[in-house]
Amino acid sequence: MFPALLRAMRPKQWAKNILLFAALVFDRQLTNLPALLDTLAGFALFCLTASAVYLVNDLHDLEADRQHPTKRNRPIASGALPPRIAWAAVAVLVLVIVPLGWRLSPAFLAMLTAYFTLNVLYSVWLKHEPIIDVLVLASFYILRVGAGVVLIRVERFSPWLYVAMLFLALFLGIGKRRAELISLQANGGGRKVLQFYSQHFLDQLLIIVLTIAVMTYSLYTFTAPNLPENHAMMLTIPFVIYGIFRYLWLVQVGGHGEAPEDLLFSDRPLQVDLALWAAAVFVIFYLS
Repeated sequence: MFPALLRAMRPKQWAKNILLFAALVFDRQLTNLPALLDTLAGFALFCLTASAVYLVNDLHDLEADRQHPTKRNRPIASGALPPRIAWAAVAVLVLVIVPLGWRLSPAFLAMLTAYFTLNVLYSVWLKHEPIIDVLVLASFYILRVGAGVVLIRVERFSPWLYVAMLFLALFLGIGKRRAELISLQANGGGRKVLQFYSQHFLDQLLIIVLTIAVMTYSLYTFTAPNLPENHAMMLTIPFVIYGIFRYLWLVQVGGHGEAPEDLLFSDRPLQVDLALWAAAVFVIFYLS
């Protein structure tokens, strides 16, 4: 039963929690060992919290998932993982997360609590509300960044990064809804909120948030207080533009986007672009 429980905890989704390292990297504290260790511990606890959320979500959507063409293969919906075991796992995770989160930082535990609570509200209510649903999806990414900020003593973390991340997260969330809408039209089933969307409307939203994401990141590269005076950070803008354009191509031409984390693990050009961007940021911040 353990393999089924592990699959239900969705470890592939943990890749999203790498955003906790944003404060560490962009505040130029990657070489600060205590801050690095705190962020690693926070990353582990956030992963466990996310897994508890996925279990609660699957338990709440059990009957709906059993009618879905692909979600019916999830461990709880398929019967591989009994609901009582899933609830027990949630209880154990909470008993582990709360004391460790408090010991790490009360503010960090507050972030974990907000993330968990908002996810539960999303599962039972907010995911059925058009526009609000994608705003809430984006807030999950911002909470990850904020959790990383409260873990360390941040000195010069630019607010432009929050804004850029907000619109990038909206870009991913809207792309997800667009892919789900296409899947609904082809296979049936899908979320109730999709009845309030059209492909044209979602495509318009994609262009709007894409434009603002590129603009706000560009503003960050020459306005943040802790960047090199030679504005070398602006050299990372092409990587960001290509990554966003590549993802837009995958969504609108390739028909992907329903699971953004799958694209991260499967699309080689996107992986290479992210690696080059990360390498450029590291060189500019720590070697120049």
